Amino acid sequence: MTSLVPPIDGVRRSFVEARGVRFHVTESGPEDGRPVLALHGWPQHHWVYRELLADPPPGLRIIAPDLPGYGWSGPAPHRWAKDDVAADVLALMDAMGLDRVLLVGHDWGGFVGYRMLLAAPERFEGYLVMNMAHPWQTPRTILPHFWRFLLYQPFVATIGVALQRRTPYLRFLFAFGPKAHRLDPATARVYADRFRDPVVARTATDTYRTFLLRELPQGAREPEDRRATVPIRAVFGMGDIAVHPSLADPETANAEDYTFEPVDSGHFVIDERPDVVRARLIDLAEETAG
Repeated sequence: MTSLVPPIDGVRRSFVEARGVRFHVTESGPEDGRPVLALHGWPQHHWVYRELLADPPPGLRIIAPDLPGYGWSGPAPHRWAKDDVAADVLALMDAMGLDRVLLVGHDWGGFVGYRMLLAAPERFEGYLVMNMAHPWQTPRTILPHFWRFLLYQPFVATIGVALQRRTPYLRFLFAFGPKAHRLDPATARVYADRFRDPVVARTATDTYRTFLLRELPQGAREPEDRRATVPIRAVFGMGDIAVHPSLADPETANAEDYTFEPVDSGHFVIDERPDVVRARLIDLAEETAG
């Protein structure tokens, strides 16, 4: 099953081969502009950055790939271990001739962004991350919020293919939570319909299965101890049910330059508050210029 790529005015689209993945890439702004690499999460795709793509800030080149197996990118040649995906995206940067970028990430894109940042800090000028836990977690910080993982992750990790393809589960997910933080039905449909594709649905299942069975236990045994040297600006929708803001606390972040900004929105902060995301990206670009 396929669905049409949702239109965005003024963008350029291409397919780029990197590390065994056929990436679908959407970009806008001047081709010689300062590159901004924007990574989406689940259950979304590049269209989450439609406001930035349709109206890129002056001088910035917005580049929004669909992550491996998501959106209109080809499947990943692995089971979506986040370090593998980080290596995929770094290879995409190489293939596109992107030496250094400003990085933006939300949800799983935020998780992958942190893996990239720690693996190759010299490739990034700054990081704007939204509604994702930072990587410096311990069992003590995770356990009080472990119940949040059980709200949906085991379902996606086990019966997720059928759940996403055959039921209205994703549309319900986008409507869950306080009224002020729900996405409108038309927006939810653009995201949910893509997950009826078996490749995309399988990718989501791999994303959560690998996290629960491999990455979460490994993180408990071997907590992250690398220090981030790149400026990190965390913007966090405080109505988030899936990720508690304490998991992005500056007090526990092992980073030289990390700030946290609460925002009146739910988990889907880019859809709900594109004005804040745009403003903070401009601030980060100005702060790190030169």
